[in-house]
Amino acid sequence: MEKLTESQEDYLEEIYLQVLRNGSAKVTDISNNLNVKKASVSNALNTLQKRGLINYAPYSQITLTLTGEHQAQKILQRHNTMTKFFIEVLGLTEKESVENACRIEHAMSEELFEKAIKFYEIIRDFSERNEEFKISLESLRK
Repeated sequence: MEKLTESQEDYLEEIYLQVLRNGSAKVTDISNNLNVKKASVSNALNTLQKRGLINYAPYSQITLTLTGEHQAQKILQRHNTMTKFFIEVLGLTEKESVENACRIEHAMSEELFEKAIKFYEIIRDFSERNEEFKISLESLRK
């Protein structure tokens, strides 16, 4: 499958979050949450529907296909993992962490993401077992 654009990833992630909360997504809610015009949402939905990622027809509920759900889960996992890394390892604020994760998640290759996860796990596990390292890590967060 051809790689999604940053914008398409943002739309797919937003649809996924709405589906989790409400069972389906709505154009108005997507528009409001992403701060874009409804016409832009409709164009994006048509593209995502053609790519087989969502079920969409004008004036109907928007749901994800199985492929779309898996893709959205991967996007959200990247976002959440990078946000946690920025908060827990680097000591950034939640707001700054979310903003940076949003920017970085789109640019990361799969290999970089996998290595970032492993690095995060190593640091977390090591800091739990090594008090001196934990103290050093905490000084970074200040």
